[in-house]
Amino acid sequence: MRRVPVAFVLSLVFGILSAPPPSEAQQAKRPYRIGVLHQAFVPNSPPIEGLKAGLKGLGLEEGRDVTFNIRFSRGDPQATSAAAAALVKAGVDLIVTDREDPALAAKAATQTIPIVFMGVGDPVAAGIVSAVAHPGGNLTGVSSLSTELAPKRLEVLKAVVPGLRRVWAIYFADDSSSVAAARKAHEVAPRLKLELIAQPVRSREEAAQHLRALRPGDGLLSPPAVAMNIPGLLLDVHLFSQVPAVFYGTFWVQAGALVSYGSDFHAEGVQAARLVARIVRGARPRDLPVEDTSKIELAVNLKTARALGLTIPREILARADQVVE
Repeated sequence: MRRVPVAFVLSLVFGILSAPPPSEAQQAKRPYRIGVLHQAFVPNSPPIEGLKAGLKGLGLEEGRDVTFNIRFSRGDPQATSAAAAALVKAGVDLIVTDREDPALAAKAATQTIPIVFMGVGDPVAAGIVSAVAHPGGNLTGVSSLSTELAPKRLEVLKAVVPGLRRVWAIYFADDSSSVAAARKAHEVAPRLKLELIAQPVRSREEAAQHLRALRPGDGLLSPPAVAMNIPGLLLDVHLFSQVPAVFYGTFWVQAGALVSYGSDFHAEGVQAARLVARIVRGARPRDLPVEDTSKIELAVNLKTARALGLTIPREILARADQVVE
């Protein structure tokens, strides 16, 4: 028999010893686990669909490169904290949140897992990050500017309903973005010759009680958060009682609301995906500045306008990004 060179045998031995154990090799190929936390009533809301589309466009395929563990609380603030804790317990590598309450719940649940938020009106005022340019900690994300846009929403409603005299802003009392939005709307109301009635509430029953005080000539300003499903309640009143209302996103106009002005939810998800991808590839949230939403839309529902006996001004139609017939 031909003798095998000693050097060849040694090279095989050293190669086997230096190779990673099977468990490590498998771990290296494991998809990046993304937890998702939001307040909507279905798993794949428009921001989450945008997130998935954005990651796919960046080369991160679901199943191969990333997986999603989606938790949604159906507008129940108390369920949000439990859902955040469940994601941490499940061992996700990163958490994506939509709206203020889920972002705060995720922040309270972990100080180490990276968090990327969406849909927060003022992340500094809400106590989510310490500064926009230098977030610090384990969070960064996309601000929806919903707080800053509240006065503009009121202006749009007044332009669509010139005879409007009084507007009700009913919102969840513990949502700081909604509180700040109502305050900013209150500041601009006198210039528009409007009386703004701000009513913070802590239950749907309390919200319904205030809505019973609506009178002819009143309007509604939706809060920029779905806590306790207050926007859904306002939409029902808006359509059933024919009270003009303005909402914070196109989603609500597609559901029948008269008019909306605010961030494009799907586009916001795509924008957040870029931050997620950078973290997946090694960046730290604390080093990624918070971004303002890059796409703001004005939407109008002509069918609802006709039902309310309203004629949408030409200048509003000319500016509208979406018109629902």
